[in-house]
Amino acid sequence: MNPIRVVLAFGLALAPLLRAELKLPAVIGNHMVLQQKQANPIWGWDTPGTKVTVTFAGQTHTATAGNDGRWTVKLGAVAANATPQTLAISGTSKRTIEDVLVGEVWMCSGQSNMAWTLGQTYTGDIEGAGANRRTLRIISVPQVGTQELKTDFNGQWEVANPDNVKSFSAIGYIYGRYLHDILGVPIGLIDNAWGGSAAEAWIRRETIERDPRFAALMEDTRKRETDLTSAKGKADFAAQQAKHKADAAKAKAAKQPAPRAPQDWLAGNHRPGNIFAGVVYPTLGYGIKGVIWYQGESNAGRAHEYRDLFPFMIEQWRKEQGQGEFSFYWVQLADYKVEAKVPGDSDWAELREAQTRTLKLPNTGQAVIIDIGEGRDIHPRNKYDVASRLVRWALVKDYGRTFPYRSPEFKSATFAGNTATVTLDTFGSSLRAFDIDEARGFAVCGADKVWHWATGKVVGKDRVEVKSDQVAAPIAVRYAWADNPVCNLFSAEGLPVTPFRSDDFDMVTKRKTVAAKQ
Repeated sequence: MNPIRVVLAFGLALAPLLRAELKLPAVIGNHMVLQQKQANPIWGWDTPGTKVTVTFAGQTHTATAGNDGRWTVKLGAVAANATPQTLAISGTSKRTIEDVLVGEVWMCSGQSNMAWTLGQTYTGDIEGAGANRRTLRIISVPQVGTQELKTDFNGQWEVANPDNVKSFSAIGYIYGRYLHDILGVPIGLIDNAWGGSAAEAWIRRETIERDPRFAALMEDTRKRETDLTSAKGKADFAAQQAKHKADAAKAKAAKQPAPRAPQDWLAGNHRPGNIFAGVVYPTLGYGIKGVIWYQGESNAGRAHEYRDLFPFMIEQWRKEQGQGEFSFYWVQLADYKVEAKVPGDSDWAELREAQTRTLKLPNTGQAVIIDIGEGRDIHPRNKYDVASRLVRWALVKDYGRTFPYRSPEFKSATFAGNTATVTLDTFGSSLRAFDIDEARGFAVCGADKVWHWATGKVVGKDRVEVKSDQVAAPIAVRYAWADNPVCNLFSAEGLPVTPFRSDDFDMVTKRKTVAAKQ
């Protein structure tokens, strides 16, 4: 090759590096909140080989930009501080991050019920009007679905005010507001929720691929990817888009609501790994205290799989984040759909059970909201009780406060004659049937496994006797086991009893296997 051409080609390849300058991710910027009492990574990009110096709160740390331009330092742990400070960064250029606070940082994640904004709640207008909290900061991560790991996003930290909180997660803001006002320290909230998302989209693709428990899920995924990327798949999607464009034009002319656009599954919120790569990864490593999570509706039809998938997701996030077993608190699915006329099986009940089983992981907690859903709307407007039940876990487990925080949970059941006696773990509280003396929401079955409604009677601080005239010798008992159960059993402090079953009958959401032909 001509030597001149070689030099020219080398010069063109080197040019972007020579023009490189100090760059920071969106999550590191003005008005941010750093997590107190733990080391906090600060990172960015610069020309490879550049020495970068970071100064904050009397500390100075240095790092060298690697071959990919990325550099990282770790700030030493500091206590909460509501006085604005400056974080200075010097490399090929200089950046000054202003109004930096130190306090508690929480991620608000999940699907639409976490994404549901404060302005969409019944009293979001007056809640928002009081949102002048200078030391409560919020940032939102846009919805980007991709298989390519994204290192940044479009967004910025903002000081909470009456205008911006109305478009922020209602649960996230109210949760943060409780912490802010009770603890008296700055609060940072990162909202990355995505409506309709499936749990598998929140996990790194490679980790799901390697786990044999999800082999069937990934086999379905690869088949769908093959179909959608084929010539026919592309043509079908193009046809759907064209039809939607025409239908939207007709709707606009008729002054009707526009029809929903066809969803690109390949770039959407169900494809395994998509949300991890496009939404989670850009903030990975930023110092947090924990995560609050509200998701499961999109996985209800695969609740049996969710028993493994949900704890797997939490474990993987903790490994990826590199900050130990940080707190992870979720919302159990609310009551939804038509009230059951006869007792039996339910995919939503099985999903709730999968969530409850995940309490086996350390530093986890569950807010039970089986009493505040809306049968005709998957998005209950009452986000206040949701946030208050979540924050009780944090206040007790993370901040040493004394509050009732955990819903009663199933402990055991014994059967004698026509009576099932259920014992619950009330965690220091006692049971109370709301509104009437009868404890409603129970069902029992005999050896025939046919379920019948039963009446319950609270007979002690932690026990309920359950009977049905139609079952002479019950062998199993269930409580609130339906999509939308009618149930009224609470702790004395008003926390609803966690739905449960005493049996281990086959789940309706267990994937059916087809025997191979001989």
